[in-house]
Amino acid sequence: MSIELTEPAVAATIDHAILKPDFTRSDVDRELDIAAEWGVFSVCVRPSDIAYAVRRLDGSGVAVGTVIGFPHGTTSTAAKVAELQRAKDDGATEFDMVVHIGALRSGEDDLVTADIAAVVEAAGGPSSSGGHVTKVILETSYLDLEQIARGSRLTEAGGATFVKTSTGFAGGGATVEHVTLMRESVSPAVQVKASGGVRGLDAAVAMLDAGATRLGTSASATILGELRARAEGRAGTGAEDTSSY
Repeated sequence: MSIELTEPAVAATIDHAILKPDFTRSDVDRELDIAAEWGVFSVCVRPSDIAYAVRRLDGSGVAVGTVIGFPHGTTSTAAKVAELQRAKDDGATEFDMVVHIGALRSGEDDLVTADIAAVVEAAGGPSSSGGHVTKVILETSYLDLEQIARGSRLTEAGGATFVKTSTGFAGGGATVEHVTLMRESVSPAVQVKASGGVRGLDAAVAMLDAGATRLGTSASATILGELRARAEGRAGTGAEDTSSY
């Protein structure tokens, strides 16, 4: 693991997911407040919630990210680009796009790379050159190991900052095996985000040990509460996890 196992260090790896389609405004408010209370790196919200989240989190130090082509990845490249441009106008600073899963499984590598590259370009280019952070969700539960490795390489070819495991809505989530494979399939210039099913401190630590540098989870309070409790010699946890993500 490349970070200290301290509350601030682990909080700095967390994108707090607020993506359930049935969330009401009060549900969103609760989750935004959790993100601010625990000082996570960012929230990842539904596109329609971006501007509201930016206003509510103003001054908290928590960044606002969103999803693109979520959760299936099958919208056109032009639609993904337009969605990102609107999200950027609304104040989002990080963008998690879903790869065209069918194209990846079909071996249409040029299409996959072009799709990623267009979204990266709309975000201002690679983050290493001053653009916004882009993350490519592979949806690993639909892929075999060869497809995960290839999708990771195509993510790098397209200029994205992160390759990411899952949406959390496809019946599967991050595994140590997949995170390790993704880390081994890209250069140090590309980071790995583990998301889907990361609901406790032990799972979070396992993903960080496997090479992830960012965690997508709705269980931020649980993870950080467990870490705080262990540091204080207690057995308690944080707030209850309210999502399947």
